[in-house]
Amino acid sequence: MPHLLRFSRDLEARLERLSQQTGLSKAALIERCVNDGVAALEAQLLLETAGAARAERSIDQLLRESGLGA
Repeated sequence: MPHLLRFSRDLEARLERLSQQTGLSKAALIERCVNDGVAALEAQLLLETAGAARAERSIDQLLRESGLGA
């Protein structure tokens, strides 16, 4: 699925230089950046939502649910 992306001149130059140094196409470099960024974002959001879910239940509620509390 093609997309149109616009980069600053500085970023375009950095991509061009990296492409020449690695032999990878700019498209491959951009795809790799997006994949890595999405993976990092998914991990971060998973941690944030897990922490929020734990914070919603009090220790008393957790003890009752586990059968250890009154």
